Amino acid sequence: MSAAYFQPLVQSGRHRPDAAVPLAGGALWFADVVVHERGRAAARIPAADLPPDVAARLTAPRPSLAGMDMGRTNVMGILNVTPDSFSDGGKHTGSTRATLAGRQMIEAGADILDIGGESTRPGAEPVPVEAEIARTEPVIRALRHATDVAISIDTRKTDVAEAAVNAGAGLINDVSGFTFDPALGPFAAARGLPVCVMHAQGDPQTMQNDPRYDNVLLDIYDFLEAQVSYLEGMGVPRGAILVDPGIGFGKTIAHNLALLDGLALFHGLGCPVLLGASRKGFIGKIGRNPDPADRLGGSVAVALGAAARGAQLVRVHDVKDTVQALRLWRAIDVGATDGA
Repeated sequence: MSAAYFQPLVQSGRHRPDAAVPLAGGALWFADVVVHERGRAAARIPAADLPPDVAARLTAPRPSLAGMDMGRTNVMGILNVTPDSFSDGGKHTGSTRATLAGRQMIEAGADILDIGGESTRPGAEPVPVEAEIARTEPVIRALRHATDVAISIDTRKTDVAEAAVNAGAGLINDVSGFTFDPALGPFAAARGLPVCVMHAQGDPQTMQNDPRYDNVLLDIYDFLEAQVSYLEGMGVPRGAILVDPGIGFGKTIAHNLALLDGLALFHGLGCPVLLGASRKGFIGKIGRNPDPADRLGGSVAVALGAAARGAQLVRVHDVKDTVQALRLWRAIDVGATDGA
């Protein structure tokens, strides 16, 4: 018998049926679940029919992570200190400019900043460790002196992560899902750091060369489940592990849309979910905007779609507009006005 995967049909609003249960302890809820099995048509069942262990993972509150409340959707501001990122390459190079940009994101409402010194756009070449540290460490140190907002280091490499953590970063975001550098997982565990595990098929140089999956939703779930178990075995608590399906990293438009539609499936891992789709190519193609800087509307739409499926974190370039959109969505659909 094939394994079963459970995707809650997430809803919001005040008119909640008696049979509904909370999603991850937050304000969203579900009363029904789609059951996926390989080789079989999906089936719908009531939440009351879930196996007890599955129900516990889907409904249990997520503990705070890096000082952020995982009972709502938080905003991660993207701060690329690279000359060649797909959307903003070169815009934030240099410690002074990058630090100013980071402070502006914080003022706009970012809950965490994600600082990266190696582009992972399709076709990007690897960056030497020394260069990556030289780009990221001064910016992290300057921002740590200026703010107490959480800082994440976007890297695949232990030496870069160590320099960043020593400078003040408090989370490791690895686009390879902790498969690139075998020392990075043990380092995170030894330092007691929360992490983000992302899925990518291939590396940045080759990942968009005809990506294929047997079942994109279930294949990525299996990868994330294996990596979460690997890190948990090293001593990183499950509640300190963010999972990210890796939109655009070895995926076609159809793959991306399937992952976005089925995003709630990943709550079954018992981890908070991160979604990073800001300004990506599929938004440009569907929204008919070839310039990455002209994809604000599509990026906000995808962020709201992720929030509606219970994502605890959205990773974005346009912090101010995303924060505003989420505040209005919460006021309308969840009934929270964030103190307004």
